[in-house]
Amino acid sequence: MARLRSAARLSSLPLSPNVLFNRQSSRLPRFPPTSIRAFAPYSTSVPSPDENNHKFVYNVAASYIAKGRGYDPSTHVFQFNPYNRVQPPKAGRGKASRPESGQDAFFVSRFGSVPGEVALGVADGVGGWMDSGVDPADFSHAICDYMAASAVDAIPTSTGTGKPLTARQLMQKGYEAVCYDRAIKAGGSTAIVGLLTSEGLLEVANLGDSGFILLRLNGVHAFSEPQTHAFNTPYQLSVVPPSMLLRAAAFGGAQLMDQPRDAEVTRLRLRHGDVLVLASDGLWDNLFNQDVLRIVSRTMARAGAWASTERGVQVATDLRPFTTLGEANTPAATTHPTLQSLIATEIVGAAKAASVNAKLDGPFAKEVKRYYPHEVWHGGKEDDICAVVVLVSEEEAPTKAKL
Repeated sequence: MARLRSAARLSSLPLSPNVLFNRQSSRLPRFPPTSIRAFAPYSTSVPSPDENNHKFVYNVAASYIAKGRGYDPSTHVFQFNPYNRVQPPKAGRGKASRPESGQDAFFVSRFGSVPGEVALGVADGVGGWMDSGVDPADFSHAICDYMAASAVDAIPTSTGTGKPLTARQLMQKGYEAVCYDRAIKAGGSTAIVGLLTSEGLLEVANLGDSGFILLRLNGVHAFSEPQTHAFNTPYQLSVVPPSMLLRAAAFGGAQLMDQPRDAEVTRLRLRHGDVLVLASDGLWDNLFNQDVLRIVSRTMARAGAWASTERGVQVATDLRPFTTLGEANTPAATTHPTLQSLIATEIVGAAKAASVNAKLDGPFAKEVKRYYPHEVWHGGKEDDICAVVVLVSEEEAPTKAKL
C-alpha cells in the first residue's frame, strides 16, 4: 500500500508549530473535533459516595509491547501504586529507563491531593518523523512525563477551591512543557488524557487516533471516535524545527494547527464494575470494539467479577479480592496479581496476535479496502501497542485511601 504523505505546514504559533505526518489512522471522526459528549448524564439512579457512605476506587494497570518485539505478559505489564512518588522529568533522561513500548507512551498518576483521584493517558509518537531523523518516542514519552508531573500538582475537581484542572488543560500543560524542553528538537504525537474523580466522574480529552472504550456488564457503554485529517493522517501535537518551517515557507504548503483545544472531550458517570480502556491505535487498528468486549467479559466472568444471575449479569459486591496485589482470584494469579493487569495483558496479547495474523482482516484492513478498493492489504497491522485499564469499584468509606 502506498504510504500517503503531506507537505510540511507552516504554523502561525511561534512556540508550537505543527507539521502534518501520515501514519496510522484508519477511521474518520463522526463528531466535530471540539465537541463535548456526555454519554451518560450526571443525574443517575446510582447513589453518590456521600449518599451511601461509599467511595470510588480506581484499580489501574497497563500493558504494552513495541512493534517487532516478542510479547511477554509477565514482564510487559505495569501496576499502578498511588503512593509512588512521581519524579520530575529530566532533560536527556536515558531511553533505557522507558518501558518496552516503542513510540507509544503512557502515564498514570495521582490527580492533586485528594485521595483516590487519578490522571492517566496514552501518547503515540508519529512515525513519520523518522524520515527526518527524529525519534518519535522522545516526544511521546516526554509529554507523558510532563502530564504526570502536572497532574500531581493540580487542583483536583472535588476540593471546591480554585478552578479545577480539566483534561484538555492537562494536555496543554504537557504540550507546552515539551515545546519548551530543549532536549525535544522535533517530533509529534497523538494524545488521550483521562481524569477520574473521587465522585465517580470521568472526563476524557482525545486528540488523534488513540481512543477509549467503557464497558459495563457485558456491553459497550461508550467509546471514542478518532480524529483524522484524512486516511492514515491523525490529528497530532507537534514541534517543528525552524529549518523545516523555512523549507515549508519556501516551497509552499497549507497550514495545520492541531492543539489541545482541538481535542474532543467526553464526560461520563462511572459505576461499580465498569472497565475503562485507554489505548493507542495499535490496539484499535487490530481489534474491533466487540473483540475488546468479548475479551473483557470472558476475563471478568472467569474471575467471578461479573456473574450471570436470574436478573442478568451482575457485578460482585466486593471487588477487592480481585484487584488487590497478590489476592487476584484468577487462574493466572501467580503471573497476574490483579484482575486489572490480567485484563490489560489479555487485550494487548490479542491485539499483538491479530497484528501479525496475515489471514484475519482487522479494522485497519477493512478501512484500507473502503478507501482504496484496489489496494491489496490482508490481515492485521503491525504497530506499537499500549493499553491502560481501569477497573472501577465502590468500597465502604472511610478506609485507607487506595486505588
